Amino acid sequence: MSGHSHSPSHGVSAAGRHRWRLAVTFGLTGTFFVVELVAGLLSRSLALISDAGHMAADVVTLGAALVATRLATMPDATGRRTYGRYRAEVFASGLAVLLMLGVALFVGIEAVHRFGEGVEPASGVMLLVGLVGLAINAVGILLLRGGATESLNVKGAYLEVLADAVGSIGVIVAGFLVLATGQPLWDTVIALAIALFVAVRALLLGREVLSVLAQDAPAGVEPEEILCALGEVEDVVDVHDLHVWQLTSGMDVATAHLVTAHDTANAAVLTSAGAVLRERFNIEHATLQVEPADGGACHGTNW
Repeated sequence: MSGHSHSPSHGVSAAGRHRWRLAVTFGLTGTFFVVELVAGLLSRSLALISDAGHMAADVVTLGAALVATRLATMPDATGRRTYGRYRAEVFASGLAVLLMLGVALFVGIEAVHRFGEGVEPASGVMLLVGLVGLAINAVGILLLRGGATESLNVKGAYLEVLADAVGSIGVIVAGFLVLATGQPLWDTVIALAIALFVAVRALLLGREVLSVLAQDAPAGVEPEEILCALGEVEDVVDVHDLHVWQLTSGMDVATAHLVTAHDTANAAVLTSAGAVLRERFNIEHATLQVEPADGGACHGTNW
């Protein structure tokens, strides 16, 4: 006998609950990206151009996140997507990683080319645009901070905006140093620092994305603890073939085989085991199979 909780396709992902925050941040970031790119090209500031490139990554990432959250709520007419389209959010986070690494690589190459050229950027423009960018980043951070702890997709957008804030601070520092010392080299040095920061953040987020795609146990969930908890359910004498993974942010999934006494009321076991997973581990979707201890070998998968 087996049982399960509700289908994930009927739920709302963590990113979906914060979609309006993504939309507002997308609008603010997209508008400022245009301003910063034009300012960077006119002022010949590599720090501004690098931050604009990161802003471009933000715009694409936030747009992809919005599309992903919309796709996640659409019904599947083919009948083949048994888990719905929730993984689209994870792929959007993966896109953020690739874009951030691309921007970091571009800025690094451009900075190397600029060493020794003596290109003097307009420090006043750098300071003004950096301050405006920092203010917009601060709004984005406040909007996304709450959802970043619940959704990998929102977390990716949050880290992008946070990195942009650091980039804006870098632009301000670069503008001040160029103005104070008359040395345009500071613009290139700060641009390289921004690129390095972006690359590190991208690698950290990428590790989380790969963990979800590899179907590792969700962060903070220990399979051994789940085995022990299910083993404590009344009439359960053994638990095996446990699998637990993350479908998308805020949606953990589990399957397990529960071995019980011969005369056990299976429905009661399923109800109790499902409650344990929901209340102790926040796993709403679980498929559990009950097997009698004297019912012969398990007929589950061989892995």
